[in-house]
Amino acid sequence: MNEPRSRRPRLLAIMGSGETAPTMKAPHRSIFERLAGTGTAVNAVMLDTPFGFQENAPILAQQTVKYFSDSVGRDVAVAGIGRTDTGDVAAVEAAISRVRDADWVFAGPGSPTFALDQWRGSGLPAVLGEKLRPDGPGGALVFSSAAALTLGVSTVPVYEVYKVGMDPWWEPGLDLLAEIGINAAVIPHYDNAEGGNHDTRFCYLGERRLLLLEPRLPDGAFVLGVDEHTGIVFDLDADTAEVVGKGAVTLRRDGVSTRIESGRTVPIDLIRTGGDVDSVAPPSEATAVRDESGPTVTDQRDDADPISLAARADELEADFARAIEARDSHGAVTAVLTLVATIDEWSADTLQSDEMDQARRALRSMIVKLGDAATSGLRDERAVLGPVVEAALAARRVAREEKAYAVSDAVRDGLVAAGIEVRDTADGVEWHVV
Repeated sequence: MNEPRSRRPRLLAIMGSGETAPTMKAPHRSIFERLAGTGTAVNAVMLDTPFGFQENAPILAQQTVKYFSDSVGRDVAVAGIGRTDTGDVAAVEAAISRVRDADWVFAGPGSPTFALDQWRGSGLPAVLGEKLRPDGPGGALVFSSAAALTLGVSTVPVYEVYKVGMDPWWEPGLDLLAEIGINAAVIPHYDNAEGGNHDTRFCYLGERRLLLLEPRLPDGAFVLGVDEHTGIVFDLDADTAEVVGKGAVTLRRDGVSTRIESGRTVPIDLIRTGGDVDSVAPPSEATAVRDESGPTVTDQRDDADPISLAARADELEADFARAIEARDSHGAVTAVLTLVATIDEWSADTLQSDEMDQARRALRSMIVKLGDAATSGLRDERAVLGPVVEAALAARRVAREEKAYAVSDAVRDGLVAAGIEVRDTADGVEWHVV
């Protein structure tokens, strides 16, 4: 007879981006550890729907599985619900059953409108909602990037607006946040700056288009913005929300923003009000304070968290330049190899194309400079010259033993002319490059 399933903590994590980047390893591990506290194995499933329209969808799924195995130390299964419009009802129901049985459900990059089209009319939204309810089985929903867009009452059709150029509108969302009393539209990539010469904040909308959209939100709804490489983890049993990662979470209503920095834990009521600090009782901890970011409990920022790929590439380029200047071949090669390893670690984060390109440009530049430096003398000269010098000194030693002093002197003079100083000591012959 099967034993009853242990109830898991109820957790909802919304990540702005970086779901498979080194920056988010610690939040992922923390969520798994909280689920594993019940003493049983964590059944983890990934929703492959958001990128199910892509020809390389199976490859993307396996890359994500590999990230969680290698970087987080957890086995994750693929739900197999890339599409629900194939006509294979049995396969869709089997995939939804896997999600129902899962303790941890993840969904990430892709197209929010495609995911919504596939999920609507299926039993999946109800299964996800059950995990958030007090009378449900519990578990964790971890939605990032495109999938995060689907959680709220309204969704930004980001591809259609930013890539295709259609006029902005709100697409109805899953409204799973209503299960926890939040009436909001989730906007990940909130602090995006890829545009360079144009505004790509707010998931590539920019301020102008967000100002157009805000008045069209349903009554009482506001914007819940999550910065890149940042997440907000709702503990529904404790009724608290913790901001993790590099950036902040922003509650924006009618153009007025309340910003909650990473490391802060706030009552979920603050989120429910859309940032109305005055209407929320502070948490019970005596350390709670009120500042420009709103009420907080503790600052738990981990200064050891990885920085961005671009920043790490800049650091390693600087290390490389210092090594070249000091004629330190070992240090220069170490910087190059470290950048190679860093690029490899970040390669699972498929959305960091601009930073990846920047890091690769830095790597190519370092390799070219390393080659130039090598031809101009950035080498361990003893390692290069050693076999030749030792052979000459061996010939000199034989000549001296056979009392062929003219030959011995000629060898020594030849080494000196080549810039090699030879010294006879009580411990033997020493040499160094002049």
